[in-house]
Amino acid sequence: MSRPHRRAPLVALLAGFVAVVATAGCFLPVVMPTGGADPDHPVGLPPSSSPGGPAWSRCDDVPAKLVGQGARGMRYDCATISVPADWGGGAGGDKLELSLIRIRSADQSRRIGSLLVNPGGPGASGVDTAVYLSFGPSYGGLPTEITRRFDIVGFDPRGVGRSSPIKCMGDRDMDAYFGADPDPRTQEEFDQVAAIRQKLVAGCVRKYGDDLRYYSTEQTARDIDAIRAAVGDDKTTYLGYSYGTLLGATYAQLFPEKVRALVLDGAVDPEQDIVAGSESQAKGFERAFTNFTTWCRNTPKECRVAPDARAAMTDALEKARSSPMRASDGREVTAGWALWAAVSSLYTEQGWKELADALEDYQRGNPRGILKLADRYAERTDAGAYSNLFDANSAINCTDSDTSLTANKIRSYQEQWRAKYPLFGAPIAVDLITCAQWSAPRDPYPTGAAKGAPPIVVVGTTGDPATPYEQTGRLADMLGVGHVLTWQGEGHTAYPQTPCVTNAVDEYLINLTVPADGKTCPAR
Repeated sequence: MSRPHRRAPLVALLAGFVAVVATAGCFLPVVMPTGGADPDHPVGLPPSSSPGGPAWSRCDDVPAKLVGQGARGMRYDCATISVPADWGGGAGGDKLELSLIRIRSADQSRRIGSLLVNPGGPGASGVDTAVYLSFGPSYGGLPTEITRRFDIVGFDPRGVGRSSPIKCMGDRDMDAYFGADPDPRTQEEFDQVAAIRQKLVAGCVRKYGDDLRYYSTEQTARDIDAIRAAVGDDKTTYLGYSYGTLLGATYAQLFPEKVRALVLDGAVDPEQDIVAGSESQAKGFERAFTNFTTWCRNTPKECRVAPDARAAMTDALEKARSSPMRASDGREVTAGWALWAAVSSLYTEQGWKELADALEDYQRGNPRGILKLADRYAERTDAGAYSNLFDANSAINCTDSDTSLTANKIRSYQEQWRAKYPLFGAPIAVDLITCAQWSAPRDPYPTGAAKGAPPIVVVGTTGDPATPYEQTGRLADMLGVGHVLTWQGEGHTAYPQTPCVTNAVDEYLINLTVPADGKTCPAR
């Protein structure tokens, strides 16, 4: 898909935390927990390293780098495991190293096993996400009932973060990527955007060649079963967000007999091609932006660009095209940066006020808020450095897709979708350029029923921009064992944001109690 199917920024996932989809793998806390990990507090069984398993070792430096400290009463251990570069037997026996983290509570009792988490993307770090989730309910992390019964295990998928990362473009090239006009009107402008995307593709192909096919979703799903065996679980318990739902669904098809419980939150419909998926996102972001404008109109004291937030956004884009401001770091605040700021803010309802404030500041000549939001999404640091999120995102998405596209076809989608989805339709159509130019081998993931798997819970949010709610039922139906749990909320993904969803998911993960068919949870 065009936009990364990442886990919602932590402001939605963890109360008291704010999205930094920008710097360290999606999120950073702004409200620091009091009291850190207690190295003298013994943390339960089984032992740190079990015979034949990974060589786990303490890694308190990981939470320290991400949030300043670990969660109190939690032990952090890290390990790497080797997996075949090609589970199909190719690649000459080459191996890839996967980075894992295991987080265990000092209060753990009646342990069920491991809860493997994936935040989506593709390209987001599961190691980082596990750390954020380790902070308890007071900070919006996983419920105590879950951390008492499970080890929380995160992994960086192949090609992502610490696991044999794919990196194709330099930081200046990434600035050009995000700063480019999101809706180039003339052919010359379109060709300029296409040239930027071609540089990304050429860099990946030149550096990795045909090996890019090994970074597909199916290969990563097979890695999950290697992780299951490495941590000593007979069956997999998994929590996948956004693109992580596609990864979990692929695992369920390949290894249905190895599934204990899967929660797929923010569903991706595996049966839609990249064009249908992109249009679905255009519709989802447009709907979410309309919801934002309604909030502005109804709560003018909170929204500084009330009553017409859409006009404020449109004016900002046009001003950024005609006379872009120059930020303190020297960047021109182009229409690209303005559009990415809007995308970033829509992943959570809490981001709406930030966007309103940023737009009002922009009207007054201060682009700082626009760049703050855009940099979060781009994972750009203040020093101008980027993670490999978008390199991996492009490589995985394009390897997964076998849809043939031409520049002329993309131009037609650009016109059609601009008419249907005025703010986001054309930019999301233009994003198709990258995979249209992809010249490495493809490896599409399988689609179909998870025959022999137990019930799987598929969670959908009615106001989700990135994985629109309509995809929830389609994923559940395809699997054949899916049970839909609906949250009538805003933003991307639902668990554990509201007690209704949280209680239902906890009961399923712990006791394998499937939510009642058609269960719907209110927004508040």
